[in-house]
Amino acid sequence: MRRLWLIFSQAATVALACLFVVATLKPQWLTRDGQPLAAVMSQVVSLRTAAPESPASAGVGATGSAGLSSLADAASLAAPAVVSVTTSKARARNPHADVPGFGAFPDGSETSQVGIGSAVIVSPEGILLTNNHVVEQADEIDVRLSDGREVRAQVVGTDPETDLAVLRVSLGNLPAITLGRSQDLRVGDALLAIGNPFNVGQTVTAGIVSALGRNGLQLSTFESFIQTDAAINPGNSGGALVNVRGHLVGINTAIYSRNGGSNGIGFAIPVDVAQRVMEGLLRDGVVRRGWIGVEPRELTAEFIENFKLPVKQGVLITGVLQDGPASKAGLKPGDVVVAVAGQPVASVAQLLDKVAALSPGQPARLAVQRGAQAVELTVAVIQRKPQPARRQP
Repeated sequence: MRRLWLIFSQAATVALACLFVVATLKPQWLTRDGQPLAAVMSQVVSLRTAAPESPASAGVGATGSAGLSSLADAASLAAPAVVSVTTSKARARNPHADVPGFGAFPDGSETSQVGIGSAVIVSPEGILLTNNHVVEQADEIDVRLSDGREVRAQVVGTDPETDLAVLRVSLGNLPAITLGRSQDLRVGDALLAIGNPFNVGQTVTAGIVSALGRNGLQLSTFESFIQTDAAINPGNSGGALVNVRGHLVGINTAIYSRNGGSNGIGFAIPVDVAQRVMEGLLRDGVVRRGWIGVEPRELTAEFIENFKLPVKQGVLITGVLQDGPASKAGLKPGDVVVAVAGQPVASVAQLLDKVAALSPGQPARLAVQRGAQAVELTVAVIQRKPQPARRQP
């Protein structure tokens, strides 16, 4: 056994000596995938000997935030751009207020109804993003910055169909947040929710991306929510959902709760959607969306099998508005729309989003499956009429 060990140690010593000579005289021989072997080994060693990755930095690699090592860094970058919003609405004056003696029994009928929420500064010139339901029907909107300053805000525009609103304050050189890309998010990425829950003051909570593209929640017309388990409570609406780089990826909007508090299921509007809405409101005062006049329904496997359709995904059209754009283009009930303007659709939510993104007044191509026949139609898109807001849960 000792003899075998001596032979092994001598062989290892000779091999290492040879490797040293080759590395010194002919380093180009020692390459792997075009990269010096020494560099590859150095990377492996650094990975193995580095300090254990903390939960705070676990999502850093996925989002390219190599410069940050803690969620505290992300919070310090984003928090100054998140403000508290207080809204008030005067109550209707009691018609009996002028009756003699009535004033001796005050019922508070002329006091204001007060609401709380949050908003995010997206421009140093005083442009803020928040939820429509935070400022809807408010007579006065007051904003409190993280540094303690307070200012009155004006509504630039609202979009009830996405539950978004844009505000403006008469302050300059404000700490604006950096807009991220919600389309780059992955389930499991670390997130922070920043807002003013229950009006206790600015609060930061942490969680992950629980799901993406949530729809069918009846919160708004156009739904593609980011779901997170970061604690979101009343007062967080309109606040920031940020990634580990401190970049805005969503506007916190709603929670699923049986008791009014956080149960670990919160929803945020993706920043990609919020940015498009904000740009439309700032440019035109309204969000211009396309409309073709159809009643869509999810395409089921049973329908595909019963009608022997050669497609696996699409959206079933169950109704077409008479003399509407789709009807004039030749679309019929029973047709399956598989693509809009060259982009495939696999759900009702996707169809609504793709059609809404079309420019009113411009023609658009629809790829349609009609039984065994593939059909292409050209539809003249018109502008969608604004729809009423839906009640937030």
